Amino acid sequence: MGSLDSSHLQQWIGRSQTASDTVTSHLVQALRATLFVDIGNTGRGEVAPATTHWCLAQPVVPMDALGPDGHPLRGAFLPPVPLPRRMWAGGELEFLMDLRVGDEVSRTSMIADITMKEGRSGSLCFVAVDHVIETLRGVAVRERQNIVYRDITPQKADEPSDKPAAEHSIEYSADPVLLFRYSALTFNGHRIHYDRDYATRVEGYPGLIVHGPLQASLLVELATRVMGQRPRLMSYRGVRPLFDGGMFSANAAHANEGLSLWIADASGRPTMTATAHW
Repeated sequence: MGSLDSSHLQQWIGRSQTASDTVTSHLVQALRATLFVDIGNTGRGEVAPATTHWCLAQPVVPMDALGPDGHPLRGAFLPPVPLPRRMWAGGELEFLMDLRVGDEVSRTSMIADITMKEGRSGSLCFVAVDHVIETLRGVAVRERQNIVYRDITPQKADEPSDKPAAEHSIEYSADPVLLFRYSALTFNGHRIHYDRDYATRVEGYPGLIVHGPLQASLLVELATRVMGQRPRLMSYRGVRPLFDGGMFSANAAHANEGLSLWIADASGRPTMTATAHW
């Protein structure tokens, strides 16, 4: 791939696109089932899961317009970052209004910032994307999505980390079928989530990677269960990859007039941390 030309990539800041979609009963049923939530009533007007917007108005491109990692080729909306490995690093969510079955939804996305850094594993490029999800009733969700691009480097042994004490915890299995379902719901072709040969032989991971937004969605569902209503604000950050083949947990503890939340792998190490407020 080419060199990391900061001035060239900066030209993508401010670029935007808009797409539309509909919240269907089937989508809500499928997402609730995938997030381990009771399917319940999904008739017109029923409230959809808070993170349903990640299943809506996703980019659709022809097969010959996909890159080797399964994502759309870079250089159209997202900048042509010449680093091969792409990860969802974290973000911020502001929930303003429920999405409901039958809603016509528009999603406007804009490249907000592009920054380069040098990390222990080499060059990093962070791309911040702002999304606004609207219905005919008004803005439902505002989001800042942070994407990180990096070189493919050998996996280093994890350093020991603190294992916080949870007041609420739910355990799940990182099953490949779960990953497949979530990829299908979000029309996410990224091969690290379903193509084991690609994930292990090309990108050098020890297994399939559990999606960042799937982890964040499970934290939103846990926060909603603990507090009795969805949060108004949640910020989250991926701290290490979560791989398939074992158990993991969603955890919560009360802190700073809200909740401290985290996903932990089978050994108890946090893979995603978050804070939620109401």
